[in-house]
Amino acid sequence: MTTSPSERGVSLGMPQPPAPAYPDDVRARLEADAREVVARYPDSRSALLPLLHLVQSEEGHVTRAGMRFCAEVLGLTTAEVTAVATFYSMYRRRAGGDYQVGVCTNTLCAVMGGDALFESLQEHLGVGNGETTEDGTITLEHIECNAACDYAPVVMINWEFFDNQTPESIRRVVDDLRAGREVTPTRGAPLCTFKETSRILAGFPDERDGAVAGGGSAGPASLAGLKLAKGEAPAARVVSPRDGGPAEPPKGAVHDPSPAEHLGSHDAPQETSASDPAHPAGPTAEEGE
Repeated sequence: MTTSPSERGVSLGMPQPPAPAYPDDVRARLEADAREVVARYPDSRSALLPLLHLVQSEEGHVTRAGMRFCAEVLGLTTAEVTAVATFYSMYRRRAGGDYQVGVCTNTLCAVMGGDALFESLQEHLGVGNGETTEDGTITLEHIECNAACDYAPVVMINWEFFDNQTPESIRRVVDDLRAGREVTPTRGAPLCTFKETSRILAGFPDERDGAVAGGGSAGPASLAGLKLAKGEAPAARVVSPRDGGPAEPPKGAVHDPSPAEHLGSHDAPQETSASDPAHPAGPTAEEGE
C-alpha cells in the first residue's frame, strides 16, 4: 500500500485529526493561480516560495491548509514545506494585522533613534514585538536591515519605506492606519494591505495605479557617496553648538575647499602604484633581500 507524500509518517495506529483543507471554491481558485506560478519554473519545486506567498495572501498567514496545498501541488511532503515556511521571516505562522509595522533596530537605525521609535510604538499601541493590536490593524515587530541606512531611522509598513521617522511622526502614521485614513510611504508604491502585498510577492500583477510616491528616485542621502567618488564636494552641514553660540563660523573664516580636498583614501578613486603604470612602486625591503 502506498501513501501520498503528505501522508507519509502519520500512520501509527493512532487516531489522526482530519487534514486541513480549503473549501472547494477557494481551492479551485488557488489551483488556477498555482498552475500559473508553477509554469514559470523548469522544476516545479522551485515554485515553493511564491506559492507560500500565494497561500499567505488568502488568510494573512501560512496556515496548515496552505502548507498542505503547497505540498500536494508540488509533490512534496508537508515536512519539506514546513521547513521552508518556518525558515523565512516573511512568512507568518499566525494571524496578524492588516499592516505589518517593522521598525529597523539594527546598528545605524538604532543609533539614529530606531530603539526609541520601537519603544514609543509599543507604549502607544499597547503591544509587544510580534503582537497585534486588538482591532486587528497593526502588527508591530523588529526587522533586520533593509538597506536604507542613509534614511535612518527607517520603518517599513508592508515592506514600503517610511524614512527619517521620529516617535511623533510614526505614531501619527499608525493612528491614520487604524482610523482608515490614507497613508503615503516616503517613496515607492502606494501602501496596500498585507494580504495584497503577499499576492504581489507571489508574482501576480500589481493592481495599484503604478504611481510612485515621492518620486521613487534616489535622494540626496543616497547619492552622497557617489558624489564623493566623483570628487564632488558634499553640501555643507551647519550644526548648532550646544553652548548656544553662533551656528555660522566668523565672517572671513569660511574656507571653500577644492573638490578633492579632505577626501579620505576610501572616499574617491586614488592613483596608486597598482593603478598607475607610469609610477610603479619599487620592491619592498623583504623582496629586495
